[in-house]
Amino acid sequence: MSSNTTVRTTRRHTLRVAAAALIAAAGLSLTACSGSDTAGPKPAAAASSASAGAQGSDAKVDTKAGKATSPSHTQKLVDGSTAEIYELGEQHYRLKIVNDGSELATMEAKEGDAGLDANGMYVVLTAGGEVRSWMGGEHQGPGTFKLAGGWTAKVTKVGELHYRAKIYGFEGEAATIEANKKDAGLDANGSSIVLSSGGVISSHD
Repeated sequence: MSSNTTVRTTRRHTLRVAAAALIAAAGLSLTACSGSDTAGPKPAAAASSASAGAQGSDAKVDTKAGKATSPSHTQKLVDGSTAEIYELGEQHYRLKIVNDGSELATMEAKEGDAGLDANGMYVVLTAGGEVRSWMGGEHQGPGTFKLAGGWTAKVTKVGELHYRAKIYGFEGEAATIEANKKDAGLDANGSSIVLSSGGVISSHD
C-alpha cells in the first residue's frame, strides 16, 4: 500500500465512535472538544438517528433468535460488491458484504461505528446504519498522518496486531481508535476513518 494517496470527498455527518466485527472493528473512546463549529473539526456525541434507508424499513426480525432475517436495505460498495444491512435494534446494525452470492465478510456496529479493511477497500458502518466505502488514502503506521476533513492521526503500535490512533482536530485530541486483532472504524463529522490491526490507517471525506 502506498503511504500517500489522494482522498476523495463526500458528505458530512455527526461524529460517532465505534467498534465491531469479523475482520472489523475495535473499541475506541471519545473525548469531546469545546468551541464553535467554525473553529474546525470537532467531535460530537454519537448520534442515534439511522440513515434514510434504514428508517421505517420493512426488514423482518426473528425476535426469538434476536436476528434480522432480511436486510433493511442494500447498497453497492466501491469495488462492485453489495452490502446487506440488517437492523438488529436501536443503534445496532450488521453488514454483510456479498459478491456473486458469496458472503465475503461481516461487520457489526452496536452503539458505535465499525470499520473494515477489506483488502484495500475500506468500509465504515455507522451506529445509524449508514455505509461508506472507498479505496486509497492509506498510511502505514506507526507515524503521524494528515487525514481527510482536516484531522490528524498519531498511530502507535501497542503490540502484535494491535495499533492505536489518536485523532486530533484544530482544538486538540478528539478521539482514540483502537484496533486490537480487529479493524476499527470512525465517523468523524462525516469524514470516515479506518484503522486496521496491521497499522494501516485510511480516511475519506
